Amino acid sequence: MKKFTSVSDVKNLQEIIKKALQIKENPNSEPEKGKGKTIGLVFLNSSLRTRLSSQIAAQNLGLNVLTLNAAQEAWNLEFADGAVMNGDTVEHIKDAIEVLNQYCDIIAVRCFAGMKSKEDDVNESILSQFEQHAKVPVISLESATRHPLQSLADCITITENWKEERKPKVVLTWAPHIKPIAQAVGNSFAEWMQEMDVDFVIANPEGYDLDKKFTKDIKVIHNQDEALQDADFIYVKNWSSFDDYANMPEVKESWMLTGEKLENTNDAKVMHCLPVRRNVELSDEIMDGENSIIYQQAKNRIFSAQAVFSEILNELNSK
Repeated sequence: MKKFTSVSDVKNLQEIIKKALQIKENPNSEPEKGKGKTIGLVFLNSSLRTRLSSQIAAQNLGLNVLTLNAAQEAWNLEFADGAVMNGDTVEHIKDAIEVLNQYCDIIAVRCFAGMKSKEDDVNESILSQFEQHAKVPVISLESATRHPLQSLADCITITENWKEERKPKVVLTWAPHIKPIAQAVGNSFAEWMQEMDVDFVIANPEGYDLDKKFTKDIKVIHNQDEALQDADFIYVKNWSSFDDYANMPEVKESWMLTGEKLENTNDAKVMHCLPVRRNVELSDEIMDGENSIIYQQAKNRIFSAQAVFSEILNELNSK
């Protein structure tokens, strides 16, 4: 593995899931693998699970970890090519990345969608610059359009919780929110589910269809109750409109997941990437109930990151 920004960077999904589950059984199985190497974790946005899980994963492999809260602790960054920097920005992203090249053997970056320019977000205006200018492997800790380490953790969690011979039915369902949220988690989960042996459908209100680039031919149902019928796993996540970019078309129906809505499922396990707005996106009874595997998902973020870091180190150590 030379980089990790989407599922396309994974040669064999089942193999990396298997590796992550082996790591989970013994997280300290490769304590010297990253010895003498440094990973730079660059956060342009807030983080809890991604930050902590990445640090734990890197330390388990013996990597030296540098964490930069770039939005608060670094100079104001300029991202535009050809910019005349006579305003508030102090350092160009190209220069910052070149310095990171000198300090780090791996660069991992978290950069949310700006939610202002659809073109900039769709074209990954920030992550693409890291990919262009970095001379070391780049790992996405979430970008404008994808969250691959989360999606790998989701695949691990589904695999752990499914022991039957038949394909599980997995439903990605939109949930309400108080403000516009990017499509990254939904996009990414849709991509990764297409590589899993599952029966996958998406449920969202009219006006909230995700980008077809990610959903392709996945069935999209605009009636939540219909979509949840016989579900084995329900992934709850909000996103704003893609067509009417970053806006929130009115939704009159109730889409918050409740215990009552689970009654027509196959006693479905409920997933969410966190953070979650309780009693807005899903109810307390779901969050705290026996069907929730949300905290298991959160723990698996360590092992998804560690599996990816280990694969990147295989590439670096082979040189």
